[in-house]
Amino acid sequence: MSTERLAPLDLAFWHLESAGHPIHLGALAVFAPDPSGPPPTAHALLSLLATRAGAVRKLRTRVRDVLLPVGGAAWTPDTDFDVTRHVHRIRLPGAAPVETEAVALAGGLMERPLERGRPPWEMYLLTAADGGPFAVLVKLHHALADGMRAVAIGSAIFDEIADPRGVRARARQRIREAAAPAPARPWFNEPGRLVGFARDRIDGLGRAVGVGASVVLASRLDPRALPPSLAAGAGGTRRLGTAVLDAEDIRLARKASGGTTNDVLLTVVAGGLRRWLAGRGEPLPEDGPRALVPVSRRRPGGAPGPGNDLSAYLLDLPVAEPDPRARLARVRAAMDRNKKAGPLRGAGALAVLAGQLPPIAHRFGAPLAGGAARILFDLLVTSVPLPRSELSFGNCPLRSLYPMAPLARGQSLAVALTSYGGRIHVGLVADGEAVPDVDLLARATADELTELAALAGQD
Repeated sequence: MSTERLAPLDLAFWHLESAGHPIHLGALAVFAPDPSGPPPTAHALLSLLATRAGAVRKLRTRVRDVLLPVGGAAWTPDTDFDVTRHVHRIRLPGAAPVETEAVALAGGLMERPLERGRPPWEMYLLTAADGGPFAVLVKLHHALADGMRAVAIGSAIFDEIADPRGVRARARQRIREAAAPAPARPWFNEPGRLVGFARDRIDGLGRAVGVGASVVLASRLDPRALPPSLAAGAGGTRRLGTAVLDAEDIRLARKASGGTTNDVLLTVVAGGLRRWLAGRGEPLPEDGPRALVPVSRRRPGGAPGPGNDLSAYLLDLPVAEPDPRARLARVRAAMDRNKKAGPLRGAGALAVLAGQLPPIAHRFGAPLAGGAARILFDLLVTSVPLPRSELSFGNCPLRSLYPMAPLARGQSLAVALTSYGGRIHVGLVADGEAVPDVDLLARATADELTELAALAGQD
């Protein structure tokens, strides 16, 4: 496998990280015992997890600096790769349900930075008694994958994707790649290409200036007052809160009020925050908090691609609005305006701007950009796609899967949602000191959907 340069946004994520602010995303998958055969032992599950993770080519690469371009880096094969350094088993006490104990443990595991000299990922098998339910925690550095790419990598552990049919599909893909046209010769061997190269650079600079101006105009040079729990910023601790939402309730609310599924989910997050803040006796800001809502720029149905390809929208969550239906109407209107403006407008286009900058700018500018996140947004709310089919690992069916997004510096909460098995699974990653009661926020989020669906049923 040859080296592959980090895409500009991947390079930005790589340099954004610090010891106290790791930039990795993850997922906690909870499995039920095999209903049709003898239950696999923890040793067998660990061996299967190591085999499947080690077979993913991308997971056998690490980041190294390169001489050119200046400030750049590349993915290169790890010649000393040992999957046992990345795949671990942790025995749970078994005093509580496996899912409860796994959720409690996951936050602490997610706060640990990944070792940068090795392939930047880890997986943990979390088990109690042999033959019972168990969980798998996946950690991937954000430079390695965005949401869609993370799903493509993480899904390789599932039976339905790691089976021989998947192997044949990957073999056909490699054949197609081998038959692709050879890379063009360097521009300096063809004087006529020099003009085109220069024109592309000038056009790219023009796009960068336009996107950069949009980011600056949408930034808050005088950040608004926030509730204390959201203004505290992130320290070094992490806690995970989880909620499960009924997809039928989402459909009912959407049918009654219009908009998209994502509009309803964003409304539920806003309503959950309102309930939780009110329960803590904290003020409800009239114009926020402001959420960053990532948007994949990949074409629907297309291959995940080699690097991150994101933009984002900004949304002021209407937590001060007391009427759930009015909150949904406000969210829907704001998201319609975002879509009309497109993903290249607003502070959420910072990810697009990163793609227009040279590597040296990321090496020196990413730490500064990370510290400026507070003037751009207050929390992250992202939806992560999953395969629609039922999934299993070692013939043990997947029951729950909670996605986890990284916390930006200066922020105390990130919300990730994914759909599986007729339910929406919500993962809330919070700073352990600023938001010690993230479980109450998770419960408030579920309660908000229940009320919204009940009101929709009355219409």
